[in-house]
Amino acid sequence: MATLVSPSLLAANFINLQRDIDMINRSEADWLHLDVMDGVFVPNISFGFPVIEAVAKVCKKPLDVHFMITKPERYIARTAALGAMMMNVHYEACTHLHRTIHEIHDAGMKAGVTLNPSTPVCMLEDIIGDVDMVLLMSVNPGFGGQTFIENTINKVKRLRRMIDASGSNALIEVDGGVQSETAPRLVEAGVDVLVSGSYIFKADKPEEVISSLKRL
Repeated sequence: MATLVSPSLLAANFINLQRDIDMINRSEADWLHLDVMDGVFVPNISFGFPVIEAVAKVCKKPLDVHFMITKPERYIARTAALGAMMMNVHYEACTHLHRTIHEIHDAGMKAGVTLNPSTPVCMLEDIIGDVDMVLLMSVNPGFGGQTFIENTINKVKRLRRMIDASGSNALIEVDGGVQSETAPRLVEAGVDVLVSGSYIFKADKPEEVISSLKRL
């Protein structure tokens, strides 16, 4: 399977958001990654439904919505209503993760689960067959432009073994510090989906950067 690329909207130019969405639409990007932060679960606030709903109207790529918030289950119906393809929630934010995953599926979306850098992949052992994707954070969530955490490579390998052994079809996504040096190593370790923000949106030729990631 070719590597999937999900550029992170957090790194886009919010004064010229239409221009950046047009670039995404023209590009070989597979999805668009949207990081929703509440200033409680993570130490930052990003954007909410007014922005997501506006983007959903003009973006031709499937929306990969990553909730870095407390009680994300409150927003399942609203996220589904705007046509999101994937709703991704944090393991650390969901008391009843199994229920939340099934509510996401019942709403017609794919269900993703995110793990913070300090959360081991073994925590998903009993639920790996229920999820469509696992997102491993390769930086501490909350801010863009952080340095890649090296242990993520080993974590990807452990998760790949767990998925293969369980018979799950879950994809592995990684977000944080994904650029020319780390991306090939992540794909080699078993990553299916690369999320990249600054590396794509701050590039002189972002569409070419997306193409290069696709070809790993």
